[in-house]
Parts: sequence; structure tokens; C-alpha cells
Amino acid sequence: MPLHLLQHPLGAHVLTHLRDKTTKPALFRTLSYQIALLLALEATRDLATEEKKIETPLEPVTGCVLAKPLVIVPILRAGLGMLQPFHDVFPDVSVGYVGLERDHTTAVARSYYCKLPPLAGTRVIIVDPMLATGGSAAQAVTVVKAAGGTEIVFVCIVAAPEGVATMQKAHPEVPIHAGALDRELNAKKYILPGLGDFGDRLYGT
Repeated sequence: MPLHLLQHPLGAHVLTHLRDKTTKPALFRTLSYQIALLLALEATRDLATEEKKIETPLEPVTGCVLAKPLVIVPILRAGLGMLQPFHDVFPDVSVGYVGLERDHTTAVARSYYCKLPPLAGTRVIIVDPMLATGGSAAQAVTVVKAAGGTEIVFVCIVAAPEGVATMQKAHPEVPIHAGALDRELNAKKYILPGLGDFGDRLYGT
């Protein structure tokens, strides 16, 4: 399972402001959009293409178009903060939803919702801002596989080594694209240095 870290000065700039505890929800949402857009481009760099013959205003030409459909699956609720950039870059994308809620005492995710489009023959990109313990991510990949997904990528903004290890053990073939790999988890299973609870900061709750 390859781990791909975002290598872009704008990504580092945005991530610094996301980490800043004084960043207000409105700006936090804008910054989340920006870094998710960079990650969307990186996570789709290897998409297969096929030739297509078209007519320009001047002459015929053979160009390239995407060879297979894309499906984006945000893990609710925080994953919704990463959805719009994928919509903007890939207007024809289909969207599925996996609802997983982490118990703050046990740190174990509870499933409460799942709605997926047909996945056969698609590239599925699962998005969740924080890869902490990796439990929710691994569970979401399992759900997507059970629904017929075979070509799966996981995209997050911040990852912890523990979460990467969990994903590697559960789904070693699934590549991870992350904005940063942080140091560790604390006793409450929050990422350090991290940026706090992403969903709360995104929605001001």
C-alpha cells in the first residue's frame, strides 16, 4: 500500500492555517476546499484514459478522455468537507455515502448509514479528513468492497502512523493520499499535532 504525501508549497501553507486553533469556521471551510482540491488532483493523476476523435473549429484531432467513471465516497460527516472539490473538477462524478460515527470513549466507529451507487468498473475514492486509528477508513473500504468496488483509493488531509498501519494491514492494496503524516495519536486517539476535531471546526459545533 503506497502512501503518497502531498508535495506542494500551497498544501503546506494551507495545512498550517488549518492547524491554527484561531482559524474560524468560515476560513477553515475555504482552506479545506483548497487542500482537498490539491489532493483530488494528486489522487487522480494515474486515471486511465482512452482516445477520442473530435473536430476542432479547424480540423479533426484525436484527444484523450477518462476511460472509466469516478465515484466519490465521503465518510460522514467530516468527509463532506472534501466532496465539493471533486465535484468541481469531475462534474460527472457519482457520490456515495458511508456514515460512521466514532465513539469518543472506545474510539470504535459505529455505522449508521450507507448509500452507494453501482461500483463495478469505476474508480472509487473514499474521502475522510483525518486518518487517526484507521478503523473508520478500513471499515469504509470493507463496505465499498462488499458493494462491488475493486479499484479503491483513500484520501485524507492528515494521517497518523497508527492509521496508516491499520489500513496497510486490512487493505494493503489501497493507496493512501494524505496532506501530511503526523507524529502519533494521543491517549484519546486524536492525531498529534493534528488540527483538532475536523467536523467540529468545519461546522462550528
